[in-house]
Amino acid sequence: MRGTPPGILLIRSIRGRDWSFATYRYFVLFITFIAYACYHASRKPTSIVKSVLYPDPKRIPGQYPWPIGKFFIKENFVDNDISTLRYAGWAPFNEPDGPSKLGEIDVAFLACYSLGMFVAGHLGDRLDLRLFLANGMIGSGIFVGLFGMGCFWNVHAFWYFLVMQMAAGLFQATGWPSVVAVIGSWFGKRKRGLIMGIWNAHTSVGNITGSLLAASVLDYGWGWSFIVPGAFIIMGGIMVYLFLPAYPEDFGFNCLPGVASNLQETPNDEEARITKGNVPRGETNVVSQHGMVRRRGVGLLEACLIPGVIPFALCLFFAKLVAYTFLYWLPFYLSQTGGIVGGILAGHISDKLGARATTAASFMYAAIPSMLLYRTFGNVSVNVNLVLMMITGLFINGPYALITTAVSADLGTHSSIRGDSRALATVTAIIDGTGSVGAALGPLLTGFISTKGWDAVFVMLMIGALIAGLLLSGLVIAELSERTCNPMSQSSGQQSLGDHVTQPLLRDRR
Repeated sequence: MRGTPPGILLIRSIRGRDWSFATYRYFVLFITFIAYACYHASRKPTSIVKSVLYPDPKRIPGQYPWPIGKFFIKENFVDNDISTLRYAGWAPFNEPDGPSKLGEIDVAFLACYSLGMFVAGHLGDRLDLRLFLANGMIGSGIFVGLFGMGCFWNVHAFWYFLVMQMAAGLFQATGWPSVVAVIGSWFGKRKRGLIMGIWNAHTSVGNITGSLLAASVLDYGWGWSFIVPGAFIIMGGIMVYLFLPAYPEDFGFNCLPGVASNLQETPNDEEARITKGNVPRGETNVVSQHGMVRRRGVGLLEACLIPGVIPFALCLFFAKLVAYTFLYWLPFYLSQTGGIVGGILAGHISDKLGARATTAASFMYAAIPSMLLYRTFGNVSVNVNLVLMMITGLFINGPYALITTAVSADLGTHSSIRGDSRALATVTAIIDGTGSVGAALGPLLTGFISTKGWDAVFVMLMIGALIAGLLLSGLVIAELSERTCNPMSQSSGQQSLGDHVTQPLLRDRR
């Protein structure tokens, strides 16, 4: 039986009463935002420390990875004569094949992360998400910290660092399916795109925080750049264990009586049919039994058969391939800013249109001329370059953010599995796991194709964006046909949270 988080029990005892449904939802947004920001923060040390593990002999003096520089972290410590280690690097990464070894570690991490995503999603729909997420965060922190301990234990065996990264990748895979499943349980489809678009800023916040944490302690030894972010995510895991309300029914919020019979007509607006159940005061610290019995997890094959899962998963494969390859070249702050704006804009537009596939495909098609313009006119001036970079980043990251958040949550509560909402984590894992394979493949392909010139790389990216859009063609046609045949049913609905009357929304009938 799932128990109420200890922190919630403490807050109840202090306040003398429980929170409202709206307060719980704000709290869930806050906790999951912090949780996934911790995940991203713990992934940044490697990119910060690479210049220390393998000092590039061709590096131009004064040029270091963000945030090392005059605005954030002093550059002097990198060139400090006291520490000859920073000139010599760290074996085995300071050898001629050092960059290759660092690349192998990155690929191993992404491979374990991608494969672990499918397992994590399957488990997430069967286990208590609060405990599952907390253990995943603590495990991630331990292995990130152990990687850094190699500095103080004087470890120079490549296999040690490889194993630590692979283990960290497996634990990192627990994060995304879990947080999306929690959000999907608390939020219906109305304004889900906008809410999750704003919420998705945790990625950028985590990246910036992780970079600052790793760089701020680099002067004391590169191991601290892993230990501090590792401790950061462990503290986040403890916070999740203490405070995360993962399931609405655990707190007495259940479907309104009599509404279940109308689920086929109103399958998507969970917000309109959730209310506080009459749970006895003394029993609010345990899970609602009738809410628990009806729920079972779905298998990977069953989740793949949900309409829209495979097209969106394949679309995300190419969308992430393009995003991770292109955004890798952008200045750090530009990639984060463009990503935030793109995710929010795509989510808001998809809410207004009630058409996730059409929005995602339109953004991918718009990314093609944007990349072409950037390649053609990006060298005109610095200002033109910055504007074109921002626009391109917006169109590339928009569908990527939309598919991994709102679309995954929509499909995880699809009408074909109505009565069994325990598919959220599994569906999210299938979609984002497939996309993560593209994220690993993109930079790898760029390494080979770039030998033929950067024009060839841009052609690859534009073809990838085109394929991503085309993969959604069937869903786009279905959405447009639906809007044409039923123009009046596309009202976004302005009913309040507790309304018993909902309007048919067509976003799940793809």
